[in-house]
Amino acid sequence: MANTPKQRPRGAAATAFPAAEQMSPDSLYLDDKNPRMAGASEGQSQDEIVEFLWREMAVAEIALSITQNGFFQHEPLFAAREGGRLVVIEGNRRLAAVKLLCNAKLREKVKATDLPAISEQLRGQLKSLPVIVCKRENIWQYVGFKHINGPQAWESYSKAMYISWVHNDLHQSLGSIARCIGDTHSTVARLYNAWQVLEQAEKDSVWHRDNRARKHFAFSHLYTGLAYPGIQKFLGLEKKSASEQRPVPKAKLKHLGQLCGWLYGNKEESREPLIHSQNPDLRELDETLQSANGIAALQKGLPLATSLNISRGDERLFRESLVSAKQALEDARAKILTGYKGEADLLTMGEAIFLLASHVVEELRSHAGRRRKPSN
Repeated sequence: MANTPKQRPRGAAATAFPAAEQMSPDSLYLDDKNPRMAGASEGQSQDEIVEFLWREMAVAEIALSITQNGFFQHEPLFAAREGGRLVVIEGNRRLAAVKLLCNAKLREKVKATDLPAISEQLRGQLKSLPVIVCKRENIWQYVGFKHINGPQAWESYSKAMYISWVHNDLHQSLGSIARCIGDTHSTVARLYNAWQVLEQAEKDSVWHRDNRARKHFAFSHLYTGLAYPGIQKFLGLEKKSASEQRPVPKAKLKHLGQLCGWLYGNKEESREPLIHSQNPDLRELDETLQSANGIAALQKGLPLATSLNISRGDERLFRESLVSAKQALEDARAKILTGYKGEADLLTMGEAIFLLASHVVEELRSHAGRRRKPSN
């Protein structure tokens, strides 16, 4: 008996799926447009897609589950007839797992040789799988709910890619997408905006993700950073609608390329990214971009820490240094009773600090006196 999925996207009308049909996995093709793979598989062969899924998407866990429990008939695959093929648009990892379990040569080719052999009974069961044949555009709510705000969530990169496709190609409003997948409008809008900014950088040839310095593409750096005021101003996004397909003004395209380089580095120029972790690097970059001096320092290729100090200026840095020194001395004084055992070197260090502090105070008084002295 064919079962249809029980979960429905919140806020959307219940989708009337057709009944599932039993089909051979050999007649089904993996989707090279699968958002989970975020463009990495476009134009690749079926075996190459299997290898990618095995390497990057934890297909082993699904394959091992199938060897223990069989293929759950109440969770059908969804496939669309595209280009004369039945392309699976929901369930690619499960299909890859079945193909690997049933094909020893494929396991060897993708280096999945640690998978256990399956029984003849299970092999017979896997000769046909439940499949619902539909159109890709007719199940976007179900796929979106399941993978954007549901139990099998994609990474932010894949979410943004999918939202962009639904909005740009299926002409669904961002508000409608948010309601149908059970997410907030602001989250959907921010994901869409970040994807469009990335697309604009590549289409206008100011930066390309393939030129990043590191293998992993941390899309969340861009997605998160675009909400910060310094980065928004640097790109001219303060008054832009989140639904624009080309959000960065033409005059700011050079800045967009620079920002992507700071976020992700440049492989061709052997330049590492400035952002190693969002906290604190991304916020420090945002603060640096709020100062003309900080921007100039970054554009000259200075390190982020140096550029941040330049953006803050000597007055702020001097005040912060005095505050930090006072706090450190207060902490040291509180630990004298239990932390000092009479070491001579620590006494010498304390005397040097006292002398240095005296000189600082003398210079402060002298400078203050000069400022108060009236000019002739």
